[in-house]
Amino acid sequence: MIRKLTSREMSSVSSALRCVLDKIEAAADKRKKAESDPSNVPAITRLVAVSKTKPPSAVIEAYRCGQRHFGENYVNEIAKKSIDPQILEECKDIQWHFIGHLQKNKTGALVSCPNLYMVETVDCDKISNSLNKQWESRNKTGKLKVMVQVNTSLEENKSGCKEADIASVVRNILDNCPNLEFIGLMTIGSFDHDLSKGPNPDFLKLSACRDKLCQELNMDKTKVELSMGMSADFEHAIELGSTNVRVGSTIFGAREPKNPNTSDGKLDATAEGKESSEPGNKMVAATNDENLQGNMTTVVEATDDLKNMSIAT
Repeated sequence: MIRKLTSREMSSVSSALRCVLDKIEAAADKRKKAESDPSNVPAITRLVAVSKTKPPSAVIEAYRCGQRHFGENYVNEIAKKSIDPQILEECKDIQWHFIGHLQKNKTGALVSCPNLYMVETVDCDKISNSLNKQWESRNKTGKLKVMVQVNTSLEENKSGCKEADIASVVRNILDNCPNLEFIGLMTIGSFDHDLSKGPNPDFLKLSACRDKLCQELNMDKTKVELSMGMSADFEHAIELGSTNVRVGSTIFGAREPKNPNTSDGKLDATAEGKESSEPGNKMVAATNDENLQGNMTTVVEATDDLKNMSIAT
């Protein structure tokens, strides 16, 4: 059973959230002063509070402080939290972002989540087509906002499409997915970049990818967002043009290992708190065969968890 936050922890969430918002505002101001062309300055900087492994009480406390956008890495977890009675009662305007690796056979469960606002990790036509179909079949109102994830660091343990495939994936969303709204590009990037060596090359690369995409598809660059930056580097990401930052541990505190027996009765092969960025930490690709049964279901979920270890926040 997931414990509730203590009064001290709730106070900590409140003060940490205020601190992060202040830093976002300061970084945005710094970006404006450094930019000679006003059209290159993002109109917004959205904070996504990443609440993975945290109890509903943490989400509610942040919501009470004015936070509306929350991110989750696992379909099972967002599915449970989105229908939590207290969250449904107290967080009427919550907007959920899915920021983890997504498999086709889990798109239905994800789309069924109340108040799903955005999926930031579309990386191929198969996923966008499935999201589009699932959204329509459930008679959802409006369109589901999506971002295309790009593997800018070319690391095998990270999801995302290749740079050369961005335009094709986006074009499919625009032409063949009427229930989806493409709003931008997302990257995780390499971990622990040393800023003394210059700007994060992954952030620069994502910005360049946007420029190339907009030129190729004749799109307005100001309407294509960039989702980059996490707890360790969100200020730097904003200075480089990020419009959407994903911050978790800085707001909610360090994550505790997930109970291995709490994932819908199935064994989780990894603890979500053990995020790794060590070189050579290669992940085994998960199969998307929807006909897998029995023990193979556990293998697929275990690999999904390994993918999500790379979504550090």
